Amino acid sequence: MTTQTVENAIIEKTRALCQAIVEQPEMSSIRQRIDSFMSDTAARGQYETVMSKGQALQEKQSQGQQLADTEIADFEKHRDALLNNPVSRGFLDAREELHEIQHSIQKYVSKTLELGRVPTAEDMEDHACGDGGCGCHH
Repeated sequence: MTTQTVENAIIEKTRALCQAIVEQPEMSSIRQRIDSFMSDTAARGQYETVMSKGQALQEKQSQGQQLADTEIADFEKHRDALLNNPVSRGFLDAREELHEIQHSIQKYVSKTLELGRVPTAEDMEDHACGDGGCGCHH
């Protein structure tokens, strides 16, 4: 087989995998929650506020500056409001679910490339990466 033929076969199988992912029932739910969030300007505004306040606190802390209790309380107030908004909470949960799906797929593909074969369930069991572990939290 030529390299082009092999690449085409891999792309074809990858597209089939993508189709299978899209057809999973949970994907419809994830997509609906993301779409609901994206169409809700108030929820997006809450999210942007929390992200920007959180980033500002992180930058200040990384520069060795002391965080004021009022700054922390303000961030926590906005974060709690975000987490108590069902549309925002749905978006955050959907984003985490997508991350888990993506991580699982990447783990299988990486293990396949590492082993040179399709991994078994035993191959996929979580183990520390080396003696001391790698800190990757698989």
